[in-house]
Amino acid sequence: MQILSEKVLVLNQNYEPLSVCNVKRAILLIFLNKAECIVQKDGKIIRAERISYPVPSVIRILKYINYRPNEIPLTKKNILKRDGYTCQYCGTKEGTMTVDHVIPKTRGGKDDWTNLVCACVKCNNKKGNRTLKEAGMKLLKKPKKPTRFHLMFAKGKLPDTNWKKFLFLD
Repeated sequence: MQILSEKVLVLNQNYEPLSVCNVKRAILLIFLNKAECIVQKDGKIIRAERISYPVPSVIRILKYINYRPNEIPLTKKNILKRDGYTCQYCGTKEGTMTVDHVIPKTRGGKDDWTNLVCACVKCNNKKGNRTLKEAGMKLLKKPKKPTRFHLMFAKGKLPDTNWKKFLFLD
């Protein structure tokens, strides 16, 4: 019965990620003709007396759901989570992490997703109140606004690798 509590990715009719549910709920949605199985889990099957279903990994809702999730709050915790608690200048995961403005506030930099990055104390102090060019530093990756799924699976612990192409985590 443990298989019934495994996680299933739920997609909207247009293949946009909606949520995550358990196998039991996913099979119920498929049984009620409200969803279809897009990807099944490694050939696993759940059998009942007269019927059997493949264990879904990804399902798609058949009727479009007009759903707009709440805005992700811009917080230090979410910036660090988005960047995987990794310094975006040197790549270290050691020590205390801070949040750094790529373009300093004194030079017109804003508090937004594209201007804030995770930085170790050493790199943050090295950069100081200068631009990247002035400090002779480069970013490992360009900062961007995450989706709720990026934050949910920021540590790379996806319940199923088949989800990656639907969540655009690459």
